[in-house]
Amino acid sequence: MKHFKEDLKSLYKNDRGGLVLMAVVFLCSLGLFIFSMTRLNPNSALVKIGYGDIGGYRDGSWDSMFVFPVLALLFGILHNILALKIYRERGAGMMKFFLVMTILLMIWTLIVVVRLSNEG
Repeated sequence: MKHFKEDLKSLYKNDRGGLVLMAVVFLCSLGLFIFSMTRLNPNSALVKIGYGDIGGYRDGSWDSMFVFPVLALLFGILHNILALKIYRERGAGMMKFFLVMTILLMIWTLIVVVRLSNEG
């Protein structure tokens, strides 16, 4: 955290593609956060909160779905901080790989949220 500004300046000067990927990760996580917050259904007694061991859905309380907005915030904030640390220690290529994997995880999380909210 103490090299945060210097890493951002270095990233802006040397690798703007990585900075664009960081912005995409942040914007996607913000969209995932808003989408998952709007899909919460506090009026329902039971909602589908996950997949069971044999492929069925598990029922639970609607507040268990708060894990998805929290996950979106972790993706947007923590993964960008980790990406800067990876950039400092491993270089731009590894940072871009990490950010692309984060984007894929967010897409997978979005698919899960959509499927769970459509089942309930």
